[in-house]
Amino acid sequence: MENCIFCKIINQEIPSYKVYEDEKVYAFLDISQATKGHTLIVPKQHVTDIFEYDEEIAAAVFARIPKIARALEKAFPEMEGLNILNNNKELAYQSVFHSHIHLIPRYSKKDDFSIHFGNHTDQQSPAEMQAIADKIKEQVK
Repeated sequence: MENCIFCKIINQEIPSYKVYEDEKVYAFLDISQATKGHTLIVPKQHVTDIFEYDEEIAAAVFARIPKIARALEKAFPEMEGLNILNNNKELAYQSVFHSHIHLIPRYSKKDDFSIHFGNHTDQQSPAEMQAIADKIKEQVK
């Protein structure tokens, strides 16, 4: 893609702090570190978001996540956890439209990064939950 910042990083047109590269995947430090070691994993093939992945891209990207996660854990033994995030489309906070997976090391509850899901179990009845599940199930191919 012509004006994609991540494609330019992959093609070495823009510098990055690379931590891993192979024929399918490129991983580098996020320029705005949410926490120390915050790493982005991107497929080398330009895909906008998860909805454009085929099985080959998914296998390549997701197979590298544990390898890079273990490298973060070894590099930062003080790390106490890891968030793996993938935002898809603008409403879900995707800001660069080349798919990428965030690996965000966690060092303490005070490291200025949080996600809160809350408890929403009272929003749907069991029948509504089953209807939702059935609707999704029909589309899985």
